[in-house]
Amino acid sequence: MATQKKNTAAEEAAKKALEAVQAKKAAEKKKVAHTYTQVGQQSAGKEELLAVTRKNALPYRIGAFILWIIAIVFEVLAILVFVHKIEFSFTVENPGWTITWIVLLVLDLICVIIGSQLWKKANHLDPASSKNKVGFWLHNNLGVIMAVIAFVPFIVLVLLDKNSNKQSKMIAAIVAAVALVIGGLTSVDWNPISQEEMLENAHIETVYWTASGTVYHAYDDCSHLSNTVDLLTGTSAAAIENGKTRLCKTCEARALKEAGEEVADKTSDLTDLTEVTDTTPVQDQAEDSGDQAA
Repeated sequence: MATQKKNTAAEEAAKKALEAVQAKKAAEKKKVAHTYTQVGQQSAGKEELLAVTRKNALPYRIGAFILWIIAIVFEVLAILVFVHKIEFSFTVENPGWTITWIVLLVLDLICVIIGSQLWKKANHLDPASSKNKVGFWLHNNLGVIMAVIAFVPFIVLVLLDKNSNKQSKMIAAIVAAVALVIGGLTSVDWNPISQEEMLENAHIETVYWTASGTVYHAYDDCSHLSNTVDLLTGTSAAAIENGKTRLCKTCEARALKEAGEEVADKTSDLTDLTEVTDTTPVQDQAEDSGDQAA
């Protein structure tokens, strides 16, 4: 019986050792030999960095405003078609009339969504300061405000229209309300970044990023870079100048963990030193007392 147990234990140990070797080989296969391209930093300080980020964000902001203006134009056209201020031979009778203002609302929604995505991209490239809470919220959620402007007037004017029947008004109001909800939810910036947060992370000496990514990494062996061969490297300020919006959350957590472990080690060393310093005089005093007694 004892021999059988020993054999079973030995087999389990050998199996675990084999699994460990296989796992190690699999991990080594997954490792990618990175190639690095050094990227220089353009800015020399805080103001220069902010000037570069504003320049990077400007095309996205212009694009957002253009699309929002087009969205409002589509809304106005939808209102005019619904109340029969604009009448074409193919829009006066149902279903052509209904299809026309629905199509205009859909085009309105598409412009709102794309414009809001461009605005959010711009805000991540050139974030607002969080010192003014109201201004910070308005800046990051301007897309939501534009969604309201792009659909609420249509809902109000349609419901107030005396020439349309109740059923048509209710259908139009529901369609516009659904579009408003969709546009509003897709326009909210659920993970905004502040100017202070960006500048706080802009002093790291060496970081890594990819050409198509939106974040930069503090470690080149980050799990998010495991399948990437070509990496760009430079300071975090250079990464920000090249359109990388924030520090990788995984790298940030790892850095905080390592910093905490380092602090814990220093505290432990300091505690040991304090204990030695505190006990030495007591030991010396006891030895002196013993010598005097002798």
